[in-house]
Amino acid sequence: MESITNSIQGVPLNHYILFCAILFSIGVMGVLIRRNAIVIFMSVELMLNAVNLLLTAFSVHHGDASGQVFVFFVMALAAAEVAVGLAIIVMIYRNTSSTDINVLNRLKW
Repeated sequence: MESITNSIQGVPLNHYILFCAILFSIGVMGVLIRRNAIVIFMSVELMLNAVNLLLTAFSVHHGDASGQVFVFFVMALAAAEVAVGLAIIVMIYRNTSSTDINVLNRLKW
């Protein structure tokens, strides 16, 4: 049991935290910098996956399955977000012939 609390399958918990922080910050930069709606949705998915990995790592580290159960709820939320987001992107593309979010000003009244 001692080996599980110190490291997860041979990888220390600090490495998971650092990796997830890097993934999450790449996702944040993608949302803030990019103007393409598809890339923005992919960046949001990257942030959700970073959080899921961190939840799973902490769940295994503490020996409690509640974090892994919560990951399934986050994955269901991500699937719903993809379905609704892609439908919105398709409708935006049909109206403006572009996926650039700066073009959305034309949709105002």
